[in-house]
Amino acid sequence: MSRPRISVVVPTYNRSELLDRTLRQLTRQTVPVDEFEVIVADDGSSDDTRQVVASYADRLRIGYHFQEDLGFRAGTARNAGARLAAAPLLCFLDTGAIPGPDFLRHHLAEHRDPAEPVVVVGYAYGYHPEHPVHELDRMRELEPEEIVAELGDDPSFRDIRHPHFDDCGFDLHRRALPWNLLFTINVSMRTGDFHAVGGFNETMTGWGGEDLELGYLLHRRGFRFRISRDAWVIESPHERPDIRTLLDTFRDNVERSLRRYPDPALEVGWALIGMNRPFLTWNDEYRKVELWRDKVRGQSVEQEIADALREAAPGDRVVVFGAGDALPAHPGPLTAFDFDNPSAYAIGLRTPLPAGSADLVVITSRLAGLWDRWSADLLAEAHRVGRTVRCTFPADFDPEERR
Repeated sequence: MSRPRISVVVPTYNRSELLDRTLRQLTRQTVPVDEFEVIVADDGSSDDTRQVVASYADRLRIGYHFQEDLGFRAGTARNAGARLAAAPLLCFLDTGAIPGPDFLRHHLAEHRDPAEPVVVVGYAYGYHPEHPVHELDRMRELEPEEIVAELGDDPSFRDIRHPHFDDCGFDLHRRALPWNLLFTINVSMRTGDFHAVGGFNETMTGWGGEDLELGYLLHRRGFRFRISRDAWVIESPHERPDIRTLLDTFRDNVERSLRRYPDPALEVGWALIGMNRPFLTWNDEYRKVELWRDKVRGQSVEQEIADALREAAPGDRVVVFGAGDALPAHPGPLTAFDFDNPSAYAIGLRTPLPAGSADLVVITSRLAGLWDRWSADLLAEAHRVGRTVRCTFPADFDPEERR
């Protein structure tokens, strides 16, 4: 057979009925069936998933990969599927995501310019993990295009990301974090680009985070992100674990990303998820951090730190949040963090330091503009790391007056 134009990787686990619905809609694509392939990446199912896949052998160009059930390892399953892919383009599609008939045609169209490598973030109607649209259960006999025609303008049926797409005019590069709206329910990219960033992080287990890290890495490599409303899917209603359980594993996985790639942007997301704040505000919260960082760029706090060090014994281990470019002398170990210094890149919401690793943590006025929003988080991290915490500015400190 000729080489397929696009490979669709569908991870799955014990959801054979939902998988059947997804595969059936892939047989209805307006792209000829010999121009794409489907790879089902099974994360250890014990139901009849293998038999469902086999039943499509005469209708789809379909492959199957099975891995042992060692817990939730969707990223590992997707990587295995991607390694089997023969096409120059990869599309990741969740089990139970019901694509419209022009789904693959629109994904292919977005990649038509070989000189412009892009990551295509596809729209997902009905995608609301915390508030699924269970009414869709009554619509099992309708085709997806009929469902969209009936409910497409209903705000409760829109993709949970829709307000954030609207805010940036459906141009992700108007956002501070274009990558944090990449969800693997529906996304495509060049196969080579996926492998160039190492694919999904296989240390991540449990729900959430592996798609965001992939987006983060693709963005760091300079790839453009593009939203496609035309390459849409519908999220099928299905049972999910308790949302608190999901958020716990999500936060653990974001912390894994943060340990691998220290970055204030990941710190903000980690803190939002952990405090059960709406994580889709991540972009807006980080933008405020960026604006404050720009405001205090070049501001020295060397004297503040020197004054705080008078409380430290010569051998004390000292950590500074908001250290700036210049540090005073200290005869003991001194670890500096700042959101303006890539060699010690952290705000102080979550650092790589182990608990109890410092005698004194100093928080400087370079973080004063974040205090109203993040004081509880900064203090929690400072007390986790250090025996004593010293904040060098009063709550009403105004760095403009210092200048």
